[in-house]
This record gives sequence, C-alpha cells and structure tokens, in this order.
Amino acid sequence: MFSFLASKVADIDTNKHLITTKGTGVLCSNRQDVSALAPCTHEEADTRILLHPQDAVQQGYRKVSIRTVDTDVVVLAIASANRLNISELWIAFGVGKSFRFIAAHEIAKALGPDRRVALPMFHAFTGCDTVSCFGGRGKKTAWGTWITNGDVTPAFCALSAMPDPRATDEWMQPLERFVVLLYDHTSTEEGVNQARKQLFSKKGRAIDGLLPTQAALIQHTKRAAYQAGHCWAQMMTPAPELPSPSEWGWNKKPGGGWSITWMTLPEASEVCRELLRCGCKNGCRGRCKCQKAVLQCTALCQCGGQCYE
Repeated sequence: MFSFLASKVADIDTNKHLITTKGTGVLCSNRQDVSALAPCTHEEADTRILLHPQDAVQQGYRKVSIRTVDTDVVVLAIASANRLNISELWIAFGVGKSFRFIAAHEIAKALGPDRRVALPMFHAFTGCDTVSCFGGRGKKTAWGTWITNGDVTPAFCALSAMPDPRATDEWMQPLERFVVLLYDHTSTEEGVNQARKQLFSKKGRAIDGLLPTQAALIQHTKRAAYQAGHCWAQMMTPAPELPSPSEWGWNKKPGGGWSITWMTLPEASEVCRELLRCGCKNGCRGRCKCQKAVLQCTALCQCGGQCYE
C-alpha cells in the first residue's frame, strides 16, 4: 500500500515540494533533482529523516520542523543542529497532552560543543532502539550521573566519531567509572567487577539490581559505539559504509540475521554449583547454610570466610 501511494506523489498538483521515499529511491511532486537524497541505503528511518533537513538547507531553507514520536530522532536532531548550519530546527514531539515543540537548535547551543558531540554515544550507551539499557536506571538518572561525572565526556566523544573496534578497550576505564556511579553514586571503586562485589557482599544489593560485569559491559559498549559512531555518525550520508556488526557485539546467525553477544564469560549456573552466603556472626555451626551445602564460606558470608567448628 505504501509503495502504491508513494508512486502517486509525482501526480499531485501542488506548488509545494512533497517528497516521499520508495525503497532506496525518492519521489518528489514538484522537483527533478533529488540526488542529495537518493539512492539511500539507510536501514533506519531515524537517520534517513535527518537527510531531509540537510537537503532543505541546501535548497535555501533556514527554518525546519521535524514531526516525530521517537526519542532517537530528537537526540539526532540536537546533535546535528550545528552541523546543518540552520537558524532554527524544531521538533514536533509526542501525542495528545504530551505533544510539544522542542527547540533543537537552542538545546544544542546550551549543551556546548563537547556534550553536543558526545550526546549520540551517551544516548546509545544508556539505551536506545538497538542497544539495551541498564536495568533500573533511566535516562534521568544517567543524565544526572553524566553532569556530575564529566570525565566520561571525552570517551563519549571519541566513540561517536567512526571508532576502531580497539577504541572501546582504550576508553573502558572512564566508562566503567560512569557505570559504577550510575548504580552507586557514593562508591569509590573504579571497576564494575569490584563494585558488583561490594554492592552484593557489603550492601546487600540483589543480583538483578547489580551493574553488569566488565565482560558484559565491553560487549554493550561495542554495540553502542557501532550505533552512535558508525550508523548515526553517517546519518548525513545517503549511502553510508558500515563495518560488519560481528566486531561490534553482534553474532551472525546461521540462518541469516544477527543476535546479540551478551558477554564472553560462561553463565554463572555453568560454573557455580551453589551461590550461598551464611549469616553466622559468632562462628559457623550446624545451622550454617554453607556447611549444609558442603561448601566453604566465602567473603560474601557474615563470618567473612573465617569459619570454625
């Protein structure tokens, strides 16, 4: 149906430029040259939308409005407002009572050059359409953590600009620290593995409320860098050249398509027979959970692993 309706655009009698996509091509009601828009090989409409403001600026327009209900488009519009060299870029966002106009150009100016460049990676890293989010941690919490931890900004900037796969390893230290603060703003730990141990053993945090392991975070960072640093970084290019996702936290399925590489470590159920901790404060005796399971106490236990008969 969409293909049929799109093919009728050229027949519409109007003095306006009514443009629609059809596959990799573009059709226009009152214009011949659409070379700046097609052929387009973008996989997502989110990035393809931003080609049209760029084309509008090249045609002499200085004020542009984008209608969307997708947060990804809002982020990309803010990040690209300065690159477009446009006087005003408005986002008509939301539906019903939540509908509002967002001045993307003003937000971009308020963010400043560094945060504006880093914004796509921040958004992908904390969760977007193609990258998972951190459990129990929304955008508001992540934004507050970023404001108080500016040391991660250079990492976000570097991974937003066509990074090499090895670049994720180079920037893991500030990214780990950011994630640690995301889950515990009072923590002094630098690494996520150490913070996981502290939150679980000393602060009683449930397993499903812990931050990811370092192995899982590396794969997560690669997927975010692929999305922000390659897919989104080339949103102004009709036919972007993208690297293989296999180097960026994805696995090629035998039958076609891609699946997520969550981590490179084996599952805990495969390497741990039991994950217990006892609450013995005055020595482990007959009622000790560890002794009943014929296991030695560990640092997770109340006794600190110093059991005696």
